[in-house]
Amino acid sequence: MVKVNKKYKDRLFRMVFNRKEELLSLYNAISHSEYTNPEELEINTLDDVIYMKMKNDLAFLIDDVLNLWEHQSTWNPNMPVRGTLYIVEEYRKYIEQNGLNLYGSRLITLPIPQFYVFYNGLKEEPDYIELKLSDAFSRVHSELEPCMEFKAIMMNINRGHNEGLMKQCSTLREYAEFVARIRERTKAGTALGTAVEDVMDSCIRDGVLAEFLSIHRAEVFEVLLTEYDEQRHIADEKELSRREGKEEGRKEGRAEGTLEKAHEVAVNLFAKGISAEEAASICGEDSSLVAEWHREWEAAK
Repeated sequence: MVKVNKKYKDRLFRMVFNRKEELLSLYNAISHSEYTNPEELEINTLDDVIYMKMKNDLAFLIDDVLNLWEHQSTWNPNMPVRGTLYIVEEYRKYIEQNGLNLYGSRLITLPIPQFYVFYNGLKEEPDYIELKLSDAFSRVHSELEPCMEFKAIMMNINRGHNEGLMKQCSTLREYAEFVARIRERTKAGTALGTAVEDVMDSCIRDGVLAEFLSIHRAEVFEVLLTEYDEQRHIADEKELSRREGKEEGRKEGRAEGTLEKAHEVAVNLFAKGISAEEAASICGEDSSLVAEWHREWEAAK
């Protein structure tokens, strides 16, 4: 049994793009720019921002553009909400570090924010999705125009996706190939530890992240076991909650045949981490009604 160091907080994506040269290469590919001096990058990665245990993978400033990048191995529609919290904290730091006066008579200048989410989960997703903060806003007062908006651009970086981006950034292409090979081996039944070791050997031979893997082999091994262990735990917890929710819904929700009971069951499901959409399906109630119950439950927490 392999022991995993739970204190090792880094991620493979951040490790691969930790060097300014690699970061600049990916930035140029995304923004269609041609910067050549890595020292123009000012890295400001956030660690456990604000009061939540949230950590974005990369934050950096270049030519008055504030870039927030995060890697996701599971689909998460709440990324614009997370991005909003990230950018507020980054702007707070920027204003403080640059001595900007928020109470003066002159308008201050802030760098333009860009938030990219690099997705390589197992769920099939398109190459590009634009997610908006406003998607999360309540629909109760549809006549009101929200006073703010924030966009998250999700890029699918699985092998076979975003070919143009992959061609412009060889490191990203090799990262996608490396991850795909590990998944193929584990899907075929190979133990994770063995799969990681074998794939690192084959990638080094084939020139896929060869230098990076040769130098950081031990760290990569430990990081991957940690990541896969976390993903497996999260997946198991979700499946358990889903099963418990369905069972509870069958036993309690429709047996009583009352809206009050359905509401009670829905609230119990929310507490178990079940989404409003899934709860509506389990309870057999209208999705908009259950969504409203979910908003009330969130507000009451």
